Amino acid sequence: MMKVIAMIPARLQASRFPKKLLRDLCGKTVITRTYEATVNTGLFDEVYVVTDSDKIQAEIEANGGKVIRSIKEHECGSDRISEAANSVAGDIIINVQGDEPFTRKEPLQDLIQVFKDDLQGDIAVASLVHTMDDWEEIVNPNNVKVVLDAKNCAMYFSRAPIPHPRDTNVEVKFYKHIGIYAFRRFALLNFPEMEMLQNEATEKLEGIRFLEHGMKMKMVETPFKAIGIDTPEDLQKAIHIIQDGQL
Repeated sequence: MMKVIAMIPARLQASRFPKKLLRDLCGKTVITRTYEATVNTGLFDEVYVVTDSDKIQAEIEANGGKVIRSIKEHECGSDRISEAANSVAGDIIINVQGDEPFTRKEPLQDLIQVFKDDLQGDIAVASLVHTMDDWEEIVNPNNVKVVLDAKNCAMYFSRAPIPHPRDTNVEVKFYKHIGIYAFRRFALLNFPEMEMLQNEATEKLEGIRFLEHGMKMKMVETPFKAIGIDTPEDLQKAIHIIQDGQL
């Protein structure tokens, strides 16, 4: 039986919106709503918040949640949950973003299904994409693009528009990467030991590290767009979503 764990990396400080995870979102903090939404999917054997913050730990534990403390400093979420994964048993570990309080069941279920269908164990990592049609969205470097092979495995990630539309008569799909990763245990535990190479270093995209080291990453297209909280304006939008009963 495959044991599936969710880990939610949660840093207190954020450059664009400090302490955003402890901001009030209609009576509950952002991180508590994310934790509860993840638990309520019913998909996971265990759900942990992984943090270096006393305040976030206290918040989650006060609401009945489980916390793993980060010991080292980490550059990205995959590093943070890799350290935490050493202390728990699990076959598949999913990195759920701490600033997404409207986390949904369906895309996470699709990621888990990738590994259930992968009987040969070829897939090391799985992640999500959705299509983009607006050119301003496509050229925006904050939107990470990914090109896929014929089996929907990632070939490359970039902040630039890929594939480059040299021939505008060719019908092409542009895919935006959604940064929720699902890992086989070995892939996650090996991540910090793998050297950061040129392409990851220049693009500042951790997904490239798996590709540069020859791991296969399956991408799942989803119609569900993530609603993350990166700015005070995002928080206000989230408040209106709850108040208006849109989800």
